[in-house]
Amino acid sequence: MERHFTVSGFVVEGNRTLLHWHKKLQLWLPPGGHIDPDEDPIQAVVREVREETGIAAEVVPHAALPEFAEPPQLPPPLAIIVADVPQGPHQHIDMSYALRPLPGVAHTEPDGDHGFIWVSEEQLRRNEALPLASCGVDLPVAEDVRVIGLQAIAVVRAAGGA
Repeated sequence: MERHFTVSGFVVEGNRTLLHWHKKLQLWLPPGGHIDPDEDPIQAVVREVREETGIAAEVVPHAALPEFAEPPQLPPPLAIIVADVPQGPHQHIDMSYALRPLPGVAHTEPDGDHGFIWVSEEQLRRNEALPLASCGVDLPVAEDVRVIGLQAIAVVRAAGGA
């Protein structure tokens, strides 16, 4: 089966993370997409978040890297998920990262009218269905998105917040 490498960025601000409604897949997902040729996963997730949300963000590492000067290292993802994509069909090998907006860089506030919604830690903990503004229906968050979203909020909080 054909496989594509992708990234997902859980942008965290305070006690909330940003999700969007993926029309094709009919799922609440964090911003993300395919890794371009000659791009590493960190470059890809920062680019995808900026392209999809307008937010300039940085990856927040969740683990200390081993201490050595060479070769260079990249922070590990929070999770690596293999997801079947019915269109194709193919699979995405998706690397999920916690990000926070860069301090002092203004951004447009994403909103539900454009498919984006800020989801609080409490909403994720209670496993609340989220309102989709375009159709007035509340739709659940997939368990993997909910769990990794909570993990991303905890990682950013531990690193000193957004």
